[in-house]
Amino acid sequence: MASTSRTPLQSRNLPWVEKYRPQKLDDLISHRDILSTIQRFVREDRLPHLLLYGPPGTGKTSTILACARQLYKDKEFNSMVLELNASDDRGIDVVRGPILSFASTRTIFKKGFKLVILDEADAMTQDAQNALRRVIEKFTENTRFCLICNYLSKIIPALQSRCTRFRFGPLSADQMIPRLRHVIQEESIDITEDGMKAIVTLSSGDMRRSLNVLQSTSMAYGKVTEDSVYTCTGQPLRSDIANILDWCLNKDFTSAYKQILQLKTLKGLALHDILTELHLLVHRVDFPPATRMTLLVKLADVEHRLASGTDEKIQLSSMVGAFQEVRDLVVSEAS
Repeated sequence: MASTSRTPLQSRNLPWVEKYRPQKLDDLISHRDILSTIQRFVREDRLPHLLLYGPPGTGKTSTILACARQLYKDKEFNSMVLELNASDDRGIDVVRGPILSFASTRTIFKKGFKLVILDEADAMTQDAQNALRRVIEKFTENTRFCLICNYLSKIIPALQSRCTRFRFGPLSADQMIPRLRHVIQEESIDITEDGMKAIVTLSSGDMRRSLNVLQSTSMAYGKVTEDSVYTCTGQPLRSDIANILDWCLNKDFTSAYKQILQLKTLKGLALHDILTELHLLVHRVDFPPATRMTLLVKLADVEHRLASGTDEKIQLSSMVGAFQEVRDLVVSEAS
């Protein structure tokens, strides 16, 4: 929920992601098992070092900030909590400087521990992580560390073993829709049911992305519909993808290539996005298993070459060629 302490003007100018960031642990909408465990740690004053990991927009930062607000009053928040993220310099000097000095100073008027939040800790250098290991060990008595990252594999095992780990998985549609409806009601947004479905589908369990898409679409188009959501995010419409698949399988190479290129240019679509959506559709088309595998391998090769920075037009030819080859294979097998 938005904090009531902000003035209306400040709230109006804030991005919705920040305006509706949960302020208390009870306001969070997902991962009830993790939240109840952290609540128990806070209640019993036995908070360990934490390592929160998982994809973006799943509530990791919101959880620890809400936890910190529960632990400390507003006036002591800044003196008891140090928050650093990837935009700050995160080399070994920061671990030996600000983090070390913050962790080593004891609080005179406040009992309990300080809290150091290291957001996007997977961006820290190997040396910085090794230095942090010693700092965590040395100042456990009066400081707790919370590391937040997207990729657990980028955190050294020595740091992992010193923390209690919690994985934040992507949010389900059932968890996201009530929160989106709350924002829609608060902001008086005109939205259709298919517009809501499109936002949930495109965000893939990322609450931050869903709110950003909702805000940008409502500001750009006024009414939020499926078409306006896909257009605003630059994603290909489902009808466009169905047309592309139809052209690839039923037209000759030149016609299919020209029509896809024309559509791509007209709507400003990226071939990578087209491939991602086509991949989902290929699984629904009734191909023989061996043929489907051949096609998916060819599409994966096209995507790999795209990621390497090759020309989109050449890779589009390759993609159309892959479909035509598979079509001819199915026809020859049938005859």
